[in-house]
Amino acid sequence: MTRSTRASALLQWIILGVLVGVLCGSASALFLHLLERATRFREVHEGLVFALPLAGLVMGTVFERFGRSIKAGSNLIIDTIHDGGPELPLRLAPMVLVGTVLTHLFGGSAGREGTAVQMGAGLADALAHRLAVPRHVRRQLLVAGVAGGFGSVFGTPVAGAIFGLEFVVLGRIEYDALVPALVAALVGDMTTRAWGIGHAHYLAAPHVALTPLLALKWLVFAAAMAAASTAFIELTHWLKRQGERRVPRLGLRMAIGGGVVVALWQLLGTSDYLGLGVPMILRAFEDPHVPVYAFAAKLLFTAVTLGAGFMGGEVTPLFFAGASLGSVLARALDIPLALGAGVGMAAVFAAASNAPLALSVMALELLGASVFPHAVLVSVVAYLMTGHRSIYPAQRLLGSKAGGRLSHPTAIRDLPHTEAPPPPSEEPRP
Repeated sequence: MTRSTRASALLQWIILGVLVGVLCGSASALFLHLLERATRFREVHEGLVFALPLAGLVMGTVFERFGRSIKAGSNLIIDTIHDGGPELPLRLAPMVLVGTVLTHLFGGSAGREGTAVQMGAGLADALAHRLAVPRHVRRQLLVAGVAGGFGSVFGTPVAGAIFGLEFVVLGRIEYDALVPALVAALVGDMTTRAWGIGHAHYLAAPHVALTPLLALKWLVFAAAMAAASTAFIELTHWLKRQGERRVPRLGLRMAIGGGVVVALWQLLGTSDYLGLGVPMILRAFEDPHVPVYAFAAKLLFTAVTLGAGFMGGEVTPLFFAGASLGSVLARALDIPLALGAGVGMAAVFAAASNAPLALSVMALELLGASVFPHAVLVSVVAYLMTGHRSIYPAQRLLGSKAGGRLSHPTAIRDLPHTEAPPPPSEEPRP
């Protein structure tokens, strides 16, 4: 490749990355604004939660009629990146936006990254088709859309860029999309902030030297985070499978799931586990009285909500679970509360999404440099201990986490079971 060709490619990546970033940042700004208003309205009018089953019935009926082509959600994005399928439906962005806002309005327990990622990829794919770019450029723009959506919705652009490159294939970083992904994430974050949208501020983690004794404590942490991630993945997927098999109509499944959420809400007598749960995440950094069961309750609320078919992501609920569980473990292991909550927050989602590098950097961006070595250690170990599982079953596996390469990328959902990858390739390693 000549110097002029490299310069031309770089200019193209920057221009396309900026366009994707503006689209993603604007979509995230609108989404976060509506989400905040819906959450505040529900908090003032808590009786709305009793209408969650009815809302689920109506939403499910509409989604079943008009949303069949987008029901795979983030997995549809991953499949399209790999297989180069048809253009993502234009209705993807508005449907996931409205569906997620309504889920939160009526008290469903869900996150926001899934919506941001799907909106970002959908808008990026629309741009790719309007510009009639080549297939490999379209793939890069899809990754950039994921990065721009993730980075802008959390205010963590570097982590967003790495997430877009890391989560597509386990065992490989998609460096061919590095420039557009980084530009889209940075511009997306700047665009969201330019619209006047702010993000939650977390208590900075204290500086604590990494000693052999602390490393052993972090191994206990990692095992606990991996167990929480595994429980959430298995329960959510099991609920989805059982619901689809026993209750074919989506509206009825969502109504039943909404009823279960309402029952759990009444049983526990608190609204802490509805919606995003950001107040509890912040509380975990400084309150030594966070309930021991808080993480399990949030995982259950979220698994029921998403397993029933309500729209939303997993990141913030998993942040809740990781921060609250980390806070509890920090008290037991004599680790500073803010450090334990921050490391736990990153590690649970790192393990569940198979993106330990992105979440380690995200912890750095949110909590400061002091947390970084601890977050890396726990996130990587938790990622390994979770096995071949994921909240995104469409993720491709290029090699076993225990070592060895596969003959071709294989979707996690196509593995014989969650622990054993297909036989490795017989070809000698280079």
